[in-house]
Amino acid sequence: MSVDPNDEKRPAVVLLSGGLDSATALAEAVAAGFAPYALTVAYGQRHAVETAAARRVATAMGVVRHVELAIDLRAFGGSALTADVDVPKDRDEAEMASGIPITYVPARNTVFLSLALAWAESLGAFDLFVGVNCVDYSGYPDCRPEFLHAFERLADLATKAGVEGAGAFKIHAPLLKLTKEAIIRRGLELGVDYGLTHSCYDPTPEGLACGRCDSCRLRLAAFERLGMRDPVAYAG
Repeated sequence: MSVDPNDEKRPAVVLLSGGLDSATALAEAVAAGFAPYALTVAYGQRHAVETAAARRVATAMGVVRHVELAIDLRAFGGSALTADVDVPKDRDEAEMASGIPITYVPARNTVFLSLALAWAESLGAFDLFVGVNCVDYSGYPDCRPEFLHAFERLADLATKAGVEGAGAFKIHAPLLKLTKEAIIRRGLELGVDYGLTHSCYDPTPEGLACGRCDSCRLRLAAFERLGMRDPVAYAG
């Protein structure tokens, strides 16, 4: 799966974390006929190994350009991913669905989409892809349809392109209402190599997935329900 940078396809900015969902969202952008520009934000997260995964995915899918931006949300903390707080482990699905977990990073998707919007406007693009999901999403408020619709309205109000009527911004969330196993099944149909991805919130120093955090458990359970082996390496 690759993109010819010399073709005349419409550009789209794709938020690419390096995880399973974002890799599938990138594949959906390619399948939909867009020329993808991948944006990866290194925000001080403890699982920074996912940035390397994003590079692997971007290279494999032949994006037009891959930009990595570094910001430091550890300055604010407020999350197990950006502060010295333990990542929850060994929780069952009922526990995961019981409330907004400590792995929620305050306003993360708002920040990321704002950066993607800035790049999109500079490219003359009106399409943004994000791999959010409101089924297996661990209760994150910025993975809901209401949030995405509100951001589209903001984008049209807050940009020169929107105010001048050059176009209307669209947030594409092709995985929004899919189960994790449906996402994997779709990604495999599109040729995604999930062995290149990384989803763990608390990897070992060697970069191995822990197998016990919410993200790992959701991912492993989905592969198991599909009767498949997850191709990434796990500790233990």
